[in-house]
Amino acid sequence: MLDPKDFEVASPPSDGISGLEFSSQADFLAVSSWDNQVRIYEVQPSGATVPKAAYSHEAPALCVSWSKDGTKLVSGGADKAGRMFDVATGQTTQIAQHDDTIKCIRFLEQGNVVATGSWDKTIKYWDLRSPQPIGTVQLPERCYSMDSIGPLMVAGTAEKHVCIFDLNNPTVIFKQLTSPLKWQTRVVSCFADGKGFAIGSIEGRVGIQYVEDKDSSKNFSFKCHRDDAKNVYAVNDISFHPIHGTFSTAGGDGTVSYWDKDSKQRLKPFPKTNGQISNTAFNRNGSIFAYSVCYDWSKGYKHALPSNVNKIYLHAVRDEEIKPRTPKKR
Repeated sequence: MLDPKDFEVASPPSDGISGLEFSSQADFLAVSSWDNQVRIYEVQPSGATVPKAAYSHEAPALCVSWSKDGTKLVSGGADKAGRMFDVATGQTTQIAQHDDTIKCIRFLEQGNVVATGSWDKTIKYWDLRSPQPIGTVQLPERCYSMDSIGPLMVAGTAEKHVCIFDLNNPTVIFKQLTSPLKWQTRVVSCFADGKGFAIGSIEGRVGIQYVEDKDSSKNFSFKCHRDDAKNVYAVNDISFHPIHGTFSTAGGDGTVSYWDKDSKQRLKPFPKTNGQISNTAFNRNGSIFAYSVCYDWSKGYKHALPSNVNKIYLHAVRDEEIKPRTPKKR
């Protein structure tokens, strides 16, 4: 764990963790994993966790997303299906279908619409009342990572393409660009204010990108998740704090850091865990930071050993760790 005071989540998945997301209404944590399962945990004020529900895909589950009102959870997986879990009834229904793995899923804030991003090189939009997609967008390559906030949605694909969408006109790519980073995209994550996004690569680097051309002078990139021996690790996840707009990066080196993009400084480095950190998530008010420790597949299947740990921890976030700071005098 990153901090000896962190809480370990009870009854974790039996295989690697692929997605974490908190409900925006209560402290319910959704987890997708390589054992085909999606699990929901309730986090109690004491920090203890109670497993509340679980359902299955027919192949590894790779992504999760809550509806804004917290009543429904959607997930996608290698079974090429998007599924929806109704929290009140406990029922699961299939809501989406692709020709290949669904790697990314987002419950959009606009109405009852879910966006799915797939390795079949499309994004599809689904109205939960209809079995057919209400829109399809052809992507330049396979979808690797996708995030949305308000009207902004960003998808990072293979071959370093980045597609930006204005969800007021969702079937048209608003802007397409090449990643500012030299190597393969691992994650994209929207700023809390919706003005841009962060992008992380397999080569221990993060790019900060604004959507509007007028803000392009604020774009920059920085190195992270590297060590003194010149080893370079993937940036596996980036999570923005919902209140302060600062963010975390998590890497294949088993560390997490908190950063302030505006003052361009690291707020807090955490000590190394014995494992890689695959996914992270802040809860709705940013008081809890969840992170998963498991194999991140960065060295291929030969290193996917039965002895690898699969654990989820909860860190109580202190304000002084995550609040923005004034820029350092140069």
